[in-house]
Amino acid sequence: MRLLLLFGIALLICLAIQTTAPLWLPVRALLPNLVVILAVDLGLRHHGVLPAAMAFAMGYAVDVFSGTHIGLNALFMTLVYLLTYEVSSRLMMTNAIVGAVAVFLGAMVTGASQAGIGLATGASGELQAMIPALVVQAAVSAALAPAVFSILARLKNAIGLRAKAERE
Repeated sequence: MRLLLLFGIALLICLAIQTTAPLWLPVRALLPNLVVILAVDLGLRHHGVLPAAMAFAMGYAVDVFSGTHIGLNALFMTLVYLLTYEVSSRLMMTNAIVGAVAVFLGAMVTGASQAGIGLATGASGELQAMIPALVVQAAVSAALAPAVFSILARLKNAIGLRAKAERE
């Protein structure tokens, strides 16, 4: 229950930042994908049905606030969670470097897939023109990921949750 409450509050903060920051920041590519960072943290450190359902709910919340295709972010956050879960269980380690790489790849896959689906359904633009912005956003997200992981670890410790996976 504490995990659900912590990630629920973190999700609300991330959604508030992601939906209002484009108003202050002139370059949208510099805005990190904070929800992907939360999904990666869930995949690295929390395994089970509840974290998977939380990843789905986080994606669905993004869809409700700013999604163009309802369910698309829910699908991709669940996919990011599952892939990160598999990587962490196969590598048997969950450090900041693995997390940052997972965030970079998750942000790239999520952004490119959303752009591709948007273009396929009639949005204007070209995918080749969007790729540099996606790379910048994924790099900013990956650079910010260790700090977010550290903040989440401190908050988990403060409320009595394990900050690390059981195997560490």
